[in-house]
Amino acid sequence: MSGQCVAMWSGPRNISTAMMRSWENRSDTMVVDEPFYAHFLKETGIDHPMASEVIAAGNTDLKDIIEKLRQAPASGIFYQKHITTHWMEYFPVDWLADIKHVFLIREPSRVVASYAVKRRGLTAFDLGYAQQAMLFDLISEQQGMAPLVIDSARFLEDPESQLRAVCEHLEIDFEDAMLHWPAGQRDSDGLWACHWYDAVIQSTGFGPVNNKPLTLSPEQQQIVDSCQAHYQIMSAHTL
Repeated sequence: MSGQCVAMWSGPRNISTAMMRSWENRSDTMVVDEPFYAHFLKETGIDHPMASEVIAAGNTDLKDIIEKLRQAPASGIFYQKHITTHWMEYFPVDWLADIKHVFLIREPSRVVASYAVKRRGLTAFDLGYAQQAMLFDLISEQQGMAPLVIDSARFLEDPESQLRAVCEHLEIDFEDAMLHWPAGQRDSDGLWACHWYDAVIQSTGFGPVNNKPLTLSPEQQQIVDSCQAHYQIMSAHTL
């Protein structure tokens, strides 16, 4: 079987890094961690932790990044972890037709609460819901069907059955290795792992669903409310 590219589109503070661990633990998969991040930081000048280091160490050439993303391996899987916040309106879209896509969503209040712990000055743009919904619509039209959507809360209730369904949808054999992985940092992790990935670095598998009560400020609740419509559109297609 020839190789294929799989793009997983998520907002921040979801289980996207754990999902990357899961796929990298397969016997046939190579991964890339947030390939557009350095370009995004350079072009926006946004204040993110370790921004200058990420730009210096990363690839900021958009044409080169996309060319690499669309190149399927001779065999096996090229798994791409994308954060939708990094998508810029001028990005070309033709290359998306060459790739299989999965969307990873999380209820906005949980994302807001988690993100606010790591970075101040949170805005709705930082969470990538609008960008994610735009990409969902674009890829749906481009490929003639809605791409698969995973809701992280539902996923964490039964990771094995969800992963089996994802693999079946992508016409990929499921491997038990996707459920557990060695703790620690990986060479494939982005330079930013030391700031954002503390929980995943200690993990050896998918954790339980977080159902703890939340307390949000009025400003944070406004952000949640502004993201809900985008979340609901994709949620209607959830696995």
